[in-house]
Amino acid sequence: MDTAATTPGTPSGQATASPLAQRWLGEVPIYAIGCALMILCVSLLAAHGINPGVSGILANSQIFFMFVVVLACWDAVRELHRHRPDSPVAHLKARYSTPEFRLRVAAGLPMLGVAIFLLPYFSKMKSAIPLFNAYTWDRAFIEWDRAIFFGHDAWQVLQPVLGYPIVTATLALLYHLWFLLLYPGVMFFAFANIDSRVRRQFFLSYVLSWTLVGGAMATWLASVGPCFVGPILGDPTFDPQMAYLYAANEQVPIMVLPVQEMLLEWYGKDQSGLGSGITAMPSMHCAIAFLYWIAVRRISPKWGAFFAVFFFITWISSVHLAYHYAVDGLVSLLAVAAIWAVSQRIVAAWDKWTEARAQAVLRTNTVPAE
Repeated sequence: MDTAATTPGTPSGQATASPLAQRWLGEVPIYAIGCALMILCVSLLAAHGINPGVSGILANSQIFFMFVVVLACWDAVRELHRHRPDSPVAHLKARYSTPEFRLRVAAGLPMLGVAIFLLPYFSKMKSAIPLFNAYTWDRAFIEWDRAIFFGHDAWQVLQPVLGYPIVTATLALLYHLWFLLLYPGVMFFAFANIDSRVRRQFFLSYVLSWTLVGGAMATWLASVGPCFVGPILGDPTFDPQMAYLYAANEQVPIMVLPVQEMLLEWYGKDQSGLGSGITAMPSMHCAIAFLYWIAVRRISPKWGAFFAVFFFITWISSVHLAYHYAVDGLVSLLAVAAIWAVSQRIVAAWDKWTEARAQAVLRTNTVPAE
């Protein structure tokens, strides 16, 4: 639990406040920026006759609740296995009814709320990209990739190493496991006892990444990606890559192909919802994986190394599985690195302001009466 005494990065001027007040006061910039960006998204959608509604929020809440139940069961089983108490019910009741545990849960709920509201609005904006900009950037990104890889498409360079059905199927599975970063990963950052500065930088970067990288930049650089340039834009450049993926699927199921077909069907029916929409540049898979590496390495070097590998695998998988051009991941990396630096400055500036204000109040309250 974040407290002034135990959590690094808590301004000393907040030490007289309650632990909950300290935590929530430190997170005010995230609430404010998140709300402002969501209001902007709603306004842009409303201007084009789109009502975001609450169905996406409800669906996202259900997914979070499912993971809460799964993680709670896992923690309970681990706890009982470790201690083997005479009364399992009494032991678990004692564990989950302590003031410290209740305080930690209460402290993390606002950040969980931000995550619950954020993704549905992002999905709506992603689905609405054609209303704001046409998909005109794919040819440029194809040429950028070829400039980097000496005239070849990126997937062709990777194919001699990755072009085996079992390897492709494994990468497709790992690519889908990225989904866990959005739910149990976010819950870890919301509720774990970690450095307050890292937590706040992560969530502010998370909000800005989804809205600026996955929203604004994706709209500006509207593109569909290799797997969709054929059916959507009529460009046959990546037909050989898709032919390989479908041939590999005859031997080992390639999990991404049904998802790509579903996204294409939704696009054709002009459907929107949680997880819908088509956009390639920048890659949010790469952006979020890179963000986790930046943040987690400040908590645990061992897990930081794990997420460095996970980011790299996500990047090459996004190319090999025809979702993205190689430059999509490169732009995501640079954008998230910049967002992380800006978030660090915003958090530091907020802490400096709250510290100065607390000190001013303290001085006012301690002025001796005449």
